Amino acid sequence: MKTKQPDNEKTTPTIKTLPGDDIRQIMWRFQDRYELQMAVQSARSVARGIVARLVAEGQRKSHEWTKEKNEILEAFDASGVTAAFMEPHQGGYIEGPKNLALALIAFELAWVDAGAATATMAGNLALAPIYEKGTQEQKDLYMKRCAPGHSDDGKVWRGSFVLTEPLPYVGVDTGVLGGKVRVSQWDKDKNPVLQVEKRGRFITNMGYANFVTAAVESDDEKIKGTCMVILEQGDPGIYDPGTPTLKLVHQLSSTSDPVFNLKIPADRIIGGYTVQDGVIIPNFSHSEVIEAVFRRTRVTAAIMTSAKLLSAIEPIIRYQRGRFRGGDSGAPGTPRYELGLQMKEDVLHRLIDIWATGEASTSLGFATARLFDEYDPYEKAKDELFQEQEIKGMRAKMKVLKAAQKKAIEYISLSKKKRTDEEEAKFKELEGDRLTQFIIKDSLTNVFCPASKLWNTGHGVNTMREAVSLMGGYGITEDCPGFLAYKWMDGQLEATYEGPEAVQRRQLSVTMTDEVFLAQFRNWIYELRRIAEVRPGTGACTLASAMELWLWSLQHLLKAKDSEGKALYHGQRQGVTFPMADALSWLLASRAQIMDTIELEIKGPENSTLGEDLEGYTQFFRDLCHVQAARSAGEVSRICSELVFGYNAHPCWNESERTYKAEDLDGMECLMPGISGCARSVSDVVESDGSHAFKAGPCVCFEGLEAFIQLRKKLDGCLTGSRIAKDRASQSATQIMIPEALDYPM
Repeated sequence: MKTKQPDNEKTTPTIKTLPGDDIRQIMWRFQDRYELQMAVQSARSVARGIVARLVAEGQRKSHEWTKEKNEILEAFDASGVTAAFMEPHQGGYIEGPKNLALALIAFELAWVDAGAATATMAGNLALAPIYEKGTQEQKDLYMKRCAPGHSDDGKVWRGSFVLTEPLPYVGVDTGVLGGKVRVSQWDKDKNPVLQVEKRGRFITNMGYANFVTAAVESDDEKIKGTCMVILEQGDPGIYDPGTPTLKLVHQLSSTSDPVFNLKIPADRIIGGYTVQDGVIIPNFSHSEVIEAVFRRTRVTAAIMTSAKLLSAIEPIIRYQRGRFRGGDSGAPGTPRYELGLQMKEDVLHRLIDIWATGEASTSLGFATARLFDEYDPYEKAKDELFQEQEIKGMRAKMKVLKAAQKKAIEYISLSKKKRTDEEEAKFKELEGDRLTQFIIKDSLTNVFCPASKLWNTGHGVNTMREAVSLMGGYGITEDCPGFLAYKWMDGQLEATYEGPEAVQRRQLSVTMTDEVFLAQFRNWIYELRRIAEVRPGTGACTLASAMELWLWSLQHLLKAKDSEGKALYHGQRQGVTFPMADALSWLLASRAQIMDTIELEIKGPENSTLGEDLEGYTQFFRDLCHVQAARSAGEVSRICSELVFGYNAHPCWNESERTYKAEDLDGMECLMPGISGCARSVSDVVESDGSHAFKAGPCVCFEGLEAFIQLRKKLDGCLTGSRIAKDRASQSATQIMIPEALDYPM
């Protein structure tokens, strides 16, 4: 009879192999969506097939768009990657919102090469203005043209998105437009003809694009404001793709500086137009179109850097294990031969840091993509509601949305409490209110979109440098397994895509103070405390404490002033607002990672193929969560402490209320024996000759900041156990079995 193993002899379950599709489908919430699983497999076959071969053959060494590189587009068409953006009636195969689908495809392509991922992303970006704001005729025409086998002329149309201008600091201010549009001809009862002049800079896909969506502003009193237009290669005039950009990165995408001077019909204005008093008024300004597009497509760029980090894990493990093989000192079977560098704690801890960052950034990216899939129907419902009630004009719309915010906050408050029958009825009513739910989702997307782009590409590319460094000198060679050096370099460009980091921080500094978002943020703190009660090893309690510290700091900074009496939280005080945006991004990433791990724990047992291995995966992912939560807490604590204290003037020695005079203490000895010596040991004392301790001034008084000190102290204690989790994860990493070689060539 087998005896029960004592509790103190139980071994911690470990991860046996790298996570596969069965794990990822659960964590990223597409285990029940067959069409997404097929899209992933299709993109993977292209990435680890032709894309990997072209990189290995040196196609990244040329700036021109070659016939070899063009094979990637043909592979996209054949595999279904090109058609993923279209609706089924337009030649696609995924119905409804496609944010998660496109993020998954970009992830798979960027796992091998981000240039190839950018090529498909840029094609979708060209269609995105039409998809989001175009007329139904425009949508059906161009979507079908770009879907393989569905265009009238038999060819696959390919597009490019032209926004940026040949101006200094390109991409920082999307409100500055150099493109011009004028009325060229306007015959009575006929569609006006427009003259469009446009110059682009660093425009992707121009090596083969036969149409572009371009942002322009009026240069004619007969046209009002700005708009986006569709330009085709066959239009009368100049359609010059320009010379290739001499990039150091993303060479498997085509980039150049195009020039356009074309005549087009006015029905190419995206979203259509109306005519009032002889003036063409576009239905959407260029900024309205861009806002709808960028708030979604930034997520795709963010997930590309995440893929790099997770793709680096296997090459690093392989390098570490084989580092000492071939020498005389390590025979097969010895720790030196089997583990190599993994006998040392440093390389293991650094590997775990990279892995934890990769998991957190991927979780944040896919969480944001899923959020937009949920948001899209509510946005359309909001637009339909405005149309039904004939609510027009920005001011009228904002008034309605402002009123709905109160209902949204009420709904959020009711969602976390035990409700009475009356409250339950109210909750159900608000749950079915389209405008209320739009406000809630809108507040989240406004934060998650810039946060994922900022953190994934910003911190992600810094972490990618760590991944390269763990490969030693091998990391910066052309034949480095996994193309890690290329991926590190590519990440530098991704950090600037669709607005550099300053743009994301600026947006966050505005949206993260929204009361609807903050109400949900408070709910998350409560939720994480509940999670910590039943899953203490996830770092949820640590993260909740860090979120409390951030929230207190934000509320303090919104009201506080610096030593000169100037407001701290202000649009122009980016030394305050930007670091707080960074801190929030750390928190959101860590929370997303924890929620993905919980999803695996809950849904994993339903997958019979995981079996006994599930326990090892869940333990390993819990440890990664704990490691990342501790790192996030440390960053938040550092940032908040600098901001809360850093704008106060340090007290000086001549401030009598901050010091004791020696003669006063000596005079009190008769009443309180020993006070003189005691005060000198714990307080700031000025001696009779004016001397004092060697430091800048009396120690800082924490008056009014006692709550912050307590929260900071609590957070420090919450780090308990995080390093044990890191040791455990490191040990588990030494047990992982990996294939003999990568599944794509070097």
